[in-house]
Amino acid sequence: MTMMTSFSRLLRMPARVALRAAIVLPLALPLAGFQSFEALFAPSAELWDRWQAHDPASGETVDHSEWNRLLTAYLRPADDGVARFAYAEVNDGDKAALGAYLDGLAAVPISRHNRAEQFAYWVNLYNALTVKVILDHYPVESIRDIDISPGLFADGPWDKALVTIEGESVSLNDIEHRILRPIWRDPRIHYAVNCASIGCPDLQDMAFTGSNAEELLDTAARAYVNHPRGAQVVDGKLVLSSIYVWFGEDFGDSDEKVVVHLKRYAGDELSAALDGVSEIEDHVYDWALNDAPSRP
Repeated sequence: MTMMTSFSRLLRMPARVALRAAIVLPLALPLAGFQSFEALFAPSAELWDRWQAHDPASGETVDHSEWNRLLTAYLRPADDGVARFAYAEVNDGDKAALGAYLDGLAAVPISRHNRAEQFAYWVNLYNALTVKVILDHYPVESIRDIDISPGLFADGPWDKALVTIEGESVSLNDIEHRILRPIWRDPRIHYAVNCASIGCPDLQDMAFTGSNAEELLDTAARAYVNHPRGAQVVDGKLVLSSIYVWFGEDFGDSDEKVVVHLKRYAGDELSAALDGVSEIEDHVYDWALNDAPSRP
């Protein structure tokens, strides 16, 4: 990897990631390869021990029917294969309904639930909060334009505390990187949480629940891996979503293991193209808003 290509890749990183990378780039380049270098600067999975509590014997469930209704009403498949959300069409009543749903989740004593219910809870909370953030600032071209995180070099909304759960202030980054990733240690989490961007795996067309999560995770993985924004082989060279580079540790922490992961979900065409491929040539990510055009 040359110095020039490394700096060009910094331009595609989130600003908070690129800043740290630019500072240490000259020192890091001799020590790290393409994937491992950029993975150094993405948020790590660092457990927030407070959320380890759960009750395996609990049969309590969380009601996600309102989120399910909103997804049905406003999530639209597009011709490019990307599921888009019709933010412009969300009426005041449904904005209030989304707020009430999030208030309801905040009131749930989630530490008393079993792991399956907790997983669905945190995924739906992340996705619903993200949609609310977009609606609160709409119209925007990208979620990265919503610089509400604390700090001088804030980029996007991910570090701002958006909700209080069991007395704890929680941000989007807390949910993804301090709760979901370190507790469940499942790479499919990256296919479940949605950052309101074209490059991100789709919002699913139904809410996660304790009973459907496994099926939805596999469905989401297959859909993203087999879409060009997830993985494609061009002239024998593997070009991936930046997710597999930024969070390489979750996919095996090596190019070869990422390919093994892809093959697990690849359809026949992609699987055949991956035969003989063992290195990541490049990565791409589109931060444009996953906005659906209004219906005529």
